[in-house]
Amino acid sequence: MYRLIAFDAYGTLFDVYSMGALAETLFPVDGQAFASAWRDRQIDYTRLVTMSDPDPQGSRYYMSFWDITVSALRYVCKRMSLDLKPEQEKQLMDHYAQLVGFADAHSVLTTLKSRGLKTCILSNGNQDMLAQVVQSNGLTGCFDQIISVEKIRLFKTAPQAYELLLSAFHLQKHEILFVSSNAWDALAAQWFGFDVFWVNRQGHPFEEIGLPPRYEGKSLTDILTQIPV
Repeated sequence: MYRLIAFDAYGTLFDVYSMGALAETLFPVDGQAFASAWRDRQIDYTRLVTMSDPDPQGSRYYMSFWDITVSALRYVCKRMSLDLKPEQEKQLMDHYAQLVGFADAHSVLTTLKSRGLKTCILSNGNQDMLAQVVQSNGLTGCFDQIISVEKIRLFKTAPQAYELLLSAFHLQKHEILFVSSNAWDALAAQWFGFDVFWVNRQGHPFEEIGLPPRYEGKSLTDILTQIPV
């Protein structure tokens, strides 16, 4: 039995690819391709920052996830030859700050809490942006803690990021189930020693390195039927 269910935020609880619809209204572009390119560059930047200086005291190149997201947006617009005006950047980032949660997020979180389980977020997002997106979706009361890698200045998949869960809740690895829709995050959490639930909404194959996660489902709701209670 697990004592804590820890969730990734972006892509797992909140739909980062919904940005595509807004992009289509602003630019003559395939919105989903734009959103995917933006997301990929965002994650690339987090890895570059962490891998270039994996100091236990934090990377000297650390930028907040918000600033990385803005930088990734600007890069993708240049790469796609899109003229990003200041007001368009503001529209996109305002939307990102209040991403819509997946439809099953609230019901799954409240059910887990009713079962006596602790829940939290562990995210690359900085504390302010996490607080805003959680509040805008009415999920503030659904978590025991919202944990950002901001305090260690290293992004996932650095082991120190997953270590934050152990120090925050004073639990052992086997007492924690980590939930993510990002296969790279699921794999790294598993390598760290957590049991993992991979939310595979797109029906994608898992990574070709490492072992598949212990649990897999098509939605957050599948957690309720698969984890031991």
